[in-house]
Amino acid sequence: MFKTILFPLDHSREAFETISKAIALAKSHRSQIIILSVIQPDRAEMNTADLVIPLLQNAKEQVEQAGVPCTILEKKGNPAFLICDVADEMEVDVIVMGTKGIKLHEGIESIAARVIQLAPCPVLVVP
Repeated sequence: MFKTILFPLDHSREAFETISKAIALAKSHRSQIIILSVIQPDRAEMNTADLVIPLLQNAKEQVEQAGVPCTILEKKGNPAFLICDVADEMEVDVIVMGTKGIKLHEGIESIAARVIQLAPCPVLVVP
């Protein structure tokens, strides 16, 4: 049912807690996982290659150690839009992502909330 799982990754604790859910889902459906890191241009200092590359490699190692095929992608731009664009372009069956909450502050939506609104496929949000 889920041949391809998209796992957006940032440097938050929630993302690394969520990877086990993506792996479990992939193993149960014999899926592959695409790990996506989106660098936001307005937060470039927080998303330098020194931070992003080790995160991607660590996540890839976890997935591959579990016996799940994995690829990594790195993109620049608006996270919610890019997550949905990649999901559409790669014909992803489900997006698995963590969240810190659906609405962080009045008038500001989380990335997860925006992905839910725009995604071309189901989204599994892990609190």
